[in-house]
Amino acid sequence: MITLKGAEVSAKIKEQVDELYKGITGSKPKLAIVRVGERPDDLSYERGALKKMEAFGLLAESFSFPCDISDEDFKREFSKINKNPEIQGILLLRPLPSQILEKDIEQMIDPKKDLDGISPYNIAKIFAGEESGFAPCTAEAVVEVLKTNDIDLTGKKVIIVGRSMVVGRPLSMLLLKENATVTICHTRTENLKDTCKNGDIIIAAVGRAKMLDGSYIGKDAIVIDVGINVDDNGKLCGDVDFDSLEGIASMATPVPGGVGAVTTAVLAKHLVMAALSQAEH
Repeated sequence: MITLKGAEVSAKIKEQVDELYKGITGSKPKLAIVRVGERPDDLSYERGALKKMEAFGLLAESFSFPCDISDEDFKREFSKINKNPEIQGILLLRPLPSQILEKDIEQMIDPKKDLDGISPYNIAKIFAGEESGFAPCTAEAVVEVLKTNDIDLTGKKVIIVGRSMVVGRPLSMLLLKENATVTICHTRTENLKDTCKNGDIIIAAVGRAKMLDGSYIGKDAIVIDVGINVDDNGKLCGDVDFDSLEGIASMATPVPGGVGAVTTAVLAKHLVMAALSQAEH
């Protein structure tokens, strides 16, 4: 089984970012990472994003708030970040605590700074097949992993396990654009194991530690693990039991070191694209 490591894909995206960066005049683009609470997966993503921005020569600042912050207080703070002219891009770590109306924040965020495709404006563009909006970084990262490794998606049966607006649904649109045949499953799908076994490519994005193992995977299928979970031993793991894939899957991404590394590279690319777009207006 070939391990599809994110570092090689990230390096190729850095070349693209360096080329785009040549068009930047003035100060370095700056990312705001907005986090509420201390969820382990949020903290992991934040650390990775901060490291990646530094590696790519970009600026980033974290804005963290207590998990019990009121809806009103958070909206006030978020509005300041959203309107700050020194910030070209925003990454909002979700889900937000239940007392914050997430839909309101999605409506509030400036689409030009919405690097992770959460605003209705950007989502509409993704579902319309337009390239001028920002797709969610993780969804775009999955496509980058496949394409960089010369995996032709045309006509391939792709099974996505997970239907969130963060990964599953927008990813299905990006894959359809690449002429894949896409099936979206979820935790309530009947005969999930049989459905997965029929896929050429399995993408796990359900948010449950090691939910899928080798028994879900058909011979020589490609497995892309989007999950970031913490197992019983406090270690980061994916939605797939990676060790159980040996001798079954032809290729698979590890966790950590797989899609996550590419997601932050896509985030950096979006930041430079946002800075260029804002400089034009």
